[in-house]
Amino acid sequence: MIEPKIKEKVWDAGIEEKLLEIWKEEGLYRFAIDESKKPFVIDTPPPYPSGRPWHIGAAAHYAQIDMIARTARMLGYNVYFPIGIDRNGLPVEIYTERIKKVSMRSVGRERFLELCKSALDELEHEMVTIMRRLGLSADLTNYYRTDSEEYRALTQATFIDLWHKGLVYEATRPNNYCPDCGTTIADAEVVYKDLPSKLVYIRFRVEVEDDEVKDDGSSHSIKDDEIVIATTRPELLCSCRAVIVNPDDGRYKHLYGKTAVVPIYNTRVKITPHPSANMEFGSGAVMICSYGDHTDVQLFRELGLQEVIALDANGLMTSNAGKYAGMKVKDARDAIIDDLAKMGLIVKVESIMHRTPVCERSNTPIEIIPMNEFYVKQIQFIDELKSIANKMIFHPEMHRQILLNWLNSIAIDWPISRRRFYATEVPIWYCKKCGKPNLPEKGRYYRPWKEKPPFSRCQYCDGTEFVGEERTFDTWMDSSISPLFISRYGNDERFFNYTYPATLRPQAKDIVRTWLHYTILRCYQLTGKAPFERAWIMGYGLDEKGERMSKSKGNVIDPYPVISKYGADTFRFWSASEVNLGYDFRCSEQRIAGMQKFLTKLWNMARFISSFPKVEISKQLQASDRWILAELSLLVERCMQGYREFNFFVPSNAVREFVWNIFAPHYIEMVKARAYGQGFSKDEQDAACYTLHECLSTILLLLAPITPFITDHLWRALYSSKSIHLERFPEARWDKGMSRYTDAIVEFNSMVWNAKKGSGRSLKDPIAVSIPDELKEFSKDLKAMHNIVM
Repeated sequence: MIEPKIKEKVWDAGIEEKLLEIWKEEGLYRFAIDESKKPFVIDTPPPYPSGRPWHIGAAAHYAQIDMIARTARMLGYNVYFPIGIDRNGLPVEIYTERIKKVSMRSVGRERFLELCKSALDELEHEMVTIMRRLGLSADLTNYYRTDSEEYRALTQATFIDLWHKGLVYEATRPNNYCPDCGTTIADAEVVYKDLPSKLVYIRFRVEVEDDEVKDDGSSHSIKDDEIVIATTRPELLCSCRAVIVNPDDGRYKHLYGKTAVVPIYNTRVKITPHPSANMEFGSGAVMICSYGDHTDVQLFRELGLQEVIALDANGLMTSNAGKYAGMKVKDARDAIIDDLAKMGLIVKVESIMHRTPVCERSNTPIEIIPMNEFYVKQIQFIDELKSIANKMIFHPEMHRQILLNWLNSIAIDWPISRRRFYATEVPIWYCKKCGKPNLPEKGRYYRPWKEKPPFSRCQYCDGTEFVGEERTFDTWMDSSISPLFISRYGNDERFFNYTYPATLRPQAKDIVRTWLHYTILRCYQLTGKAPFERAWIMGYGLDEKGERMSKSKGNVIDPYPVISKYGADTFRFWSASEVNLGYDFRCSEQRIAGMQKFLTKLWNMARFISSFPKVEISKQLQASDRWILAELSLLVERCMQGYREFNFFVPSNAVREFVWNIFAPHYIEMVKARAYGQGFSKDEQDAACYTLHECLSTILLLLAPITPFITDHLWRALYSSKSIHLERFPEARWDKGMSRYTDAIVEFNSMVWNAKKGSGRSLKDPIAVSIPDELKEFSKDLKAMHNIVM
């Protein structure tokens, strides 16, 4: 018996740790400019350390991003695969407040920033550890942080550039406001959820002129009618400035132009026909307030209404609410409903599920209140952005529509200033004398709330005293320049020219309207170019029941224990083979564990083949050899189709199907006796050995981007002293014509196995069976395989 070259009987995932050290020592994934190669730049999403554990779906996402990098290397590109950590914004602050048991505004700005940084450092270490253990082929010793002075300096520099281009302005406008976060949020940060609510039907008195002249000749008298308004926001009665009804709603035509009297406040408002009123919802009559929703905002502008502010920046009722001033929204709502009921003005109250806008960070229902903020112009760029979106390559194509739908929905410019602490500061100082904003020169990171300005005189009036801006930027102002930062925009012209635009942006579909959109907008405004050529969009990681994972539900799976238990390759193979690119996928430890069977099969197969010498190509390839090589060429073509689309579902399942259902059970069994030289010539034996190694080496190359550890270990043990990750993909170089025999071979082998099993014989026992005429050229291998006696 020939001893296998691979001594270990099972694949030990512990070898993965050793390989990580080898890769690091070899500098295997080091990037440098190489003008002879085309660059492939991945604008990798910097993960957000907003709480533990890191989502298993996110780990699967980053495993596939690494597969993109490894695929590009094997396609011959010079791959630049930078990694960053996103350390700005609301989630960090919310997490810090929760674990440190503090309030942002109660501990002081300086202290709160220290607490945030400490919390981030802990979470960041865990995330980098997971990325390293997954085998990410990036430089994890030199990852960037979006809260570093270098990164924030670039964010401020790009703001200064946009300011001088006239693309930034300050205005007081109705904005989405999250009372819990204490800041303005952009439309892109608003999500809609069906929440339980009360639909309150309220009687409004209507003043109607009586057209009949009295007998005594007196002027027209006033008689009362009524209109019933259905609303989920009775607390906004004080800010009601109009009532609208649909022009197609015949119930209210007699009230057009009449005056409705707002209950409790006795303000008088006009009843106006307008198509925005939904006849099917509630009573069909709607009160327009400042501001219940974005329809109210639109109608206030359209109808020229004067706003009355009902809520302040703390989410409390203002003095305009009268006796309800200072109340929280819910308390004011309940109190007003009670008072209206006592006045006999409630027709009914229905419990409904209402589509409610909420802050995606805090899950708190948003309010719309006028706020003074900075804006980046985006409306005027919509046509250019649509053009970019239509030219960009999307993987998969179906997710292009998410971006186009968002671009078609944009109605306002982007509010970029926030009233939070842990974020990049708006770099402005205001002159005390004239009040005008003064901006510094680009070049370093500025903190106006605590630093003196880097200039001594106002550029407008020669004033010498200044007040620093206290607001910060929306976190997407930082994240949206990631392609510029990684390409060293403004710092290294040669590096920038080689690496920008990036080749590909990988990301999840839920941040298309934020990260993808804002990056295209900002980079186009600054460079006149799209920031990348391709967008690769992954679906959501769901739990076993198909529900979104969340900490509140308790269905989040921590990836690190799973990876430690089953190995990174098992996890990665599950990630690749679970679902087609772009679709949501279910995360289950049981399904991940099941993927070990394939790696075991691969190891056992490789160990068996390692028993035989790797020989030069034989001139006497047998029919069985030419058949499996034909199937191997078809496999290469299928895999490469998937790899060129960066859809790893295709190659992972194609290789598994080939190994499990064709190569191992049929070809290996057919040539086993020939490989051992039992009853065959030396040339026939060599042909089998050559073909076995040709198939195995090709399989390893095709699996290398997906399962980098086991493939590299086997490659180094059998085929080269150098890593498999320095190799190119194989080519489909064998005649595919022999694949016409596949169905007949599988059918014949299965028939023989079933016949032996049915008669209680072992597979080694002899059997008398006729080989079909179409398989006559396979006869010698088939006889040896099945111990066929004539």
